[in-house]
Amino acid sequence: MRLAIVPLLVASVAFAEKPLITYKAPPSGEDDRPVITEIAFGPQGSDYAFKIEFNKDPWGDGCKTRCANATIFIDTDNNRGTGLKLSDPKAMETGADLAITFQGVRQVKETQTVPTLKVKVLQYAEDATSVDQGSTLSELDPRTDAERVIAEGTSVYLLIDANSGNIPAGDKARVVYHPPDSKPLVGVGKGMSSPGASRIEMFKDGKLTNPPRKKK
Repeated sequence: MRLAIVPLLVASVAFAEKPLITYKAPPSGEDDRPVITEIAFGPQGSDYAFKIEFNKDPWGDGCKTRCANATIFIDTDNNRGTGLKLSDPKAMETGADLAITFQGVRQVKETQTVPTLKVKVLQYAEDATSVDQGSTLSELDPRTDAERVIAEGTSVYLLIDANSGNIPAGDKARVVYHPPDSKPLVGVGKGMSSPGASRIEMFKDGKLTNPPRKKK
């Protein structure tokens, strides 16, 4: 089973970039969903690589019915004129080309339900005016997409194929995360068109190293 090798893979993965976004989450109660505390991001070959850290396990039996439901927005060309066009042009999410949502859910498998982490990737076209108007690029989870998603403890490692859809590219990319009851947080890092981006290795000595593209 793929999940049996996940702890070993995570232990061997090294993330080379410092977090673009850090968030000091307030003390969490049992009824509070997990929130993101760190986001590291950068290009790796033809993929966008992420390391997402939560303040507690984002999925599994521990969080019961209050597992993660967190979204980050990526302005892949750091250009507010492309992608999502919110009514407030000053909104931090305006200009986002991608939205990535992490959800801890339970799936029905044979005669029982099992916990898993769902990662949904949306792309915004030029006519998108709300966060709900994205088109689905991919839906991933650690069980069926172990080459692109590793989730162990509070950490999630993720690779998104930059060649899927028609994602714009730039020298810089902007990452936005809006924690609950807090101001949006923004970080700017290397984009897919930055010099030497194709040679950057965000993950080393692990499975998340430029995996083959998924057949459609």
